[in-house]
Amino acid sequence: MAKGLDPEYLQQLKSKNDLVEVVGAYVPLERKGGNWWGRCPFHHEKTPSFTVHAEGQFYHCFGCGASGDVITFIREIESVDFMDAVKILAERAKMPLPEMNFDTEKTAEQKRRRDAVLQILRAAAHFYLDNINSGRADAHVQYIVDRKIAASIVRKFGLGASLDFRSLPQFLLDKGFRRDDILESGAVALSEKNGRLIDAQGGRLIFPVINAFGDVIAFGGRVLGKTDFAKYKNTRETIVFNKSKTLYNINLVKKLKKAAGLKDIIVVEGYMDTLALYQAGFQNVVASMGTALTKDQARLAKRYADSVYISYDGDFAGQKGAIRGLEILRDEQLNVRVVPLPEGLDPDDVIKKQGSEGYQKCLDAAMPLIDFKLEAARRKYDLGKTEERRAYIAEALKIIREADSESLKEDLLKQLRDRTGVTYESLRRDLDSAPAPAPAPVELPKADPALQGDGADRLTRARRFVLAAVLFGARYAKNFDLSGVEFAHPVHNTIAEYIKERQKRGEAVRASALFDLFDENTPELNEILDLSVGDALQGENGARYFDACVRSLECARLTEELDRLSALCDAETDLAKKKEMTRRILQLTIQLKQYN
Repeated sequence: MAKGLDPEYLQQLKSKNDLVEVVGAYVPLERKGGNWWGRCPFHHEKTPSFTVHAEGQFYHCFGCGASGDVITFIREIESVDFMDAVKILAERAKMPLPEMNFDTEKTAEQKRRRDAVLQILRAAAHFYLDNINSGRADAHVQYIVDRKIAASIVRKFGLGASLDFRSLPQFLLDKGFRRDDILESGAVALSEKNGRLIDAQGGRLIFPVINAFGDVIAFGGRVLGKTDFAKYKNTRETIVFNKSKTLYNINLVKKLKKAAGLKDIIVVEGYMDTLALYQAGFQNVVASMGTALTKDQARLAKRYADSVYISYDGDFAGQKGAIRGLEILRDEQLNVRVVPLPEGLDPDDVIKKQGSEGYQKCLDAAMPLIDFKLEAARRKYDLGKTEERRAYIAEALKIIREADSESLKEDLLKQLRDRTGVTYESLRRDLDSAPAPAPAPVELPKADPALQGDGADRLTRARRFVLAAVLFGARYAKNFDLSGVEFAHPVHNTIAEYIKERQKRGEAVRASALFDLFDENTPELNEILDLSVGDALQGENGARYFDACVRSLECARLTEELDRLSALCDAETDLAKKKEMTRRILQLTIQLKQYN
């Protein structure tokens, strides 16, 4: 939830935008019981597992775990931030845009700083752009010509030029920006020699980094000649820029998705690869800006496409970062493949030497993670040498064990046979004789959540069920007082406090309000939401489960109190106090027996 927005305005906005109608404009929905079902718009699925809870005004996908209220849905489906989602819904409901009421001076100052930094970065981008068109940036222009970057691409990406270390800071000061804000933007730094303001990208070709909302948030700079320094340099981390959460060119990818839709995204390492591919017609390209892919970057990519191609350079032996990136993308339920390039070439090189047709052939040859791992392993060894061939076989067998089907293992073993000359039968025996991986924990059948699992798991399940029953208005839990239940988990405790506060004021409990309290990706929240659909909370079974959960939690509370008092009693030397404790222990023991 965005701080500074009037809660009453948000509630009115949600009430005027029925979630079923809003979602139904994007996803075909079918009513089943009290809920609406459809195929999830946030991941690929054949069988509908995406449900819209009409009464609670929230959605939840049992496939990928996506959940939220109407604002969250618009934010994710339109790939916009919170305020843009509010604007879309306000326009739909014909409501005026909200006024921001900042509740603290600290919040107001933080917004002022952020706005100032964005204004400074935008002004700096225009300054660099004016430089490259000034007739004084011959070296920068020559570099662009040498790299065969078209003028249209220069304009599209806003490339600019830093001519020296002094003129940008003076330009920004002359524009009236505060010195502290200029420094905070990251575009300007302090000179180590004399403490003066200097251009952090002094003398470099400038690549503005623009986020999905069209804001300039940082700069990348490329030196023009040979130097002992790194060729590329990024703005340091600031209030608006975190490289691990940013993808270069995501702004144009967002526009492409809105205009024509997207099936996949190509991820490259750097700025020049992005420009080269875009110019060659591969406009669905973003760059990780030289870093190994992070979970935040994977989630950002997932907003725009379900399939991702990783297209780093052709140095297979050094592609540990690419493998890790693949695994991160896969963990975010993206369909990921690696693009094999000729040894030693990057995407820019392939475009220059082989054209767009040559690069398309590389895309067509993209391989899944396990094939890529095997190829990377093969290129590490000289298979003509006995010792290295044996080392390769051992590493390859470890990789093949990861395969999720016997048919895939068989296919990969045949490939290994052809590469090494070792018989299939021998490779199969070695694979089968290897120690089996530890089996995954066996999931218990769905029975009484209060009576299965170990102690901690059993109590967690019980607390979830009690909260869900009250939250979603189960008949048998209508007047249940949560004050008698202890909630150790912070998510459980926050939900319980919300419910108790609403009950105290005689107001209805709204499940959709939870998305004002938590991020929609909170795992424990999703566990509770899972109980809202189907018959888990309904009928006699639901009532029986609820009673069992309450009894289990009360029994655990009494046992904990009994253990605590027993320990204190054993250590107590005052006879009067010891007698009182013994009396209380006896009472607790009698109470506990009633639950057994």
